[in-house]
Amino acid sequence: MVKHQDAVLDRTFAALADPTRRALLTQLEERKVLSVSALAKPFSISLPAIMKHLDVLSGAGLITRTKAGRTVTCRLTAEPMEQAMDWLNHYQRFWSERLERLATFVEEDQ
Repeated sequence: MVKHQDAVLDRTFAALADPTRRALLTQLEERKVLSVSALAKPFSISLPAIMKHLDVLSGAGLITRTKAGRTVTCRLTAEPMEQAMDWLNHYQRFWSERLERLATFVEEDQ
């Protein structure tokens, strides 16, 4: 059985796996709020392709979209990224401890 938090992590990491989606997030980090057309401008792919990438990011909870008239704007949301960082930090501490023990063992052996 999959826990809810595991599903959130799965969607977050799946969304971050694509370089175009990471580039879209970078743009939002730098400018906070951007229209879909402004987000799409630097890319040589179609607007429908950008919309699909934004759907994935939105589904993962990494962005929120707001519509005002005909303009759709996107904003970065941090909560799923924070959960992913917590998960990564847990394993970083785990491996750091193991590597420190290995270094101590090797130094003692010499």
